[in-house]
Amino acid sequence: MWRLMRRRHETQPEVAGEVAAQAAVTVAPVEPDLEAAAFFDVDNTMMRGASIYHFARGLATRGLFTTSDLFKFAVGQAVFRLRGNENPEHIAVARETALAFVAGAKVDDVVRLGEEIYDEVMADRIWGGTRALAQQHLDAGQRVWLVTATPIELARVIAQRLGLTGALGTVAETSNGVYTGRLVGDLLHGPAKAEAVRALARREGLDLTRCTAYSDSANDLPMLSLVGTAVAINPDNELREHARKHDWEVRDFRTGRKATLTALPIAAGVGAVAGGVAAGIALRRHYRR
Repeated sequence: MWRLMRRRHETQPEVAGEVAAQAAVTVAPVEPDLEAAAFFDVDNTMMRGASIYHFARGLATRGLFTTSDLFKFAVGQAVFRLRGNENPEHIAVARETALAFVAGAKVDDVVRLGEEIYDEVMADRIWGGTRALAQQHLDAGQRVWLVTATPIELARVIAQRLGLTGALGTVAETSNGVYTGRLVGDLLHGPAKAEAVRALARREGLDLTRCTAYSDSANDLPMLSLVGTAVAINPDNELREHARKHDWEVRDFRTGRKATLTALPIAAGVGAVAGGVAAGIALRRHYRR
């Protein structure tokens, strides 16, 4: 009798597995909507703060540059945000400085650090409301792309971690897996974002009138105006006013202290450049070691 009971006990998992398989219901796959897609800005839209700044913070915790460097970068963000303008000459100078520092860094190292730092620092800063909006598009069979001035390697990491289709980001020139210190084109910022979306639409056969774009910044008005549906997420004052005049939907996921904190990181263009400087300094110190 003991032998029989033992045999029955040993086969319970197999029986449970068979029963579950027989009861399984095949869910009809989502019909892909090949002509519609959604485009999401990253900084302060999908994520609280500037992604490149969080990346720099992660580098700081690894001792790749000092907390003083990080503090100076943060102050620069706050000052710029308060001034609310973007001087093209300043952007150009900062861009060249960032590229000079990152020259010689290995792409694989940046990707590896990006994955580690996303899991440690960025994952908890994703806006749940924005992530849910992206999931709605995915559930409808639509592709979802991030569009950001952040370096493409980091943008791809974020897209992969969120289960999105892909990312459009600033592309730095590489040779044999190493950054040369030059950009391919320019920063993916402002009108360049709209051009990238337009080019992707041509490649993928998208109907832009059936697409949706999301952003927090008036700097992204060229992209937002390109698609059939524009949504302002955690908008700055200029974008909020534009959205009101054009009857665009507004979603604000900030509350109280969070709204104050997320007002500090600067707009995407200069944020990516300044963060690139900080990250470049860190990587250069890493290679010197």
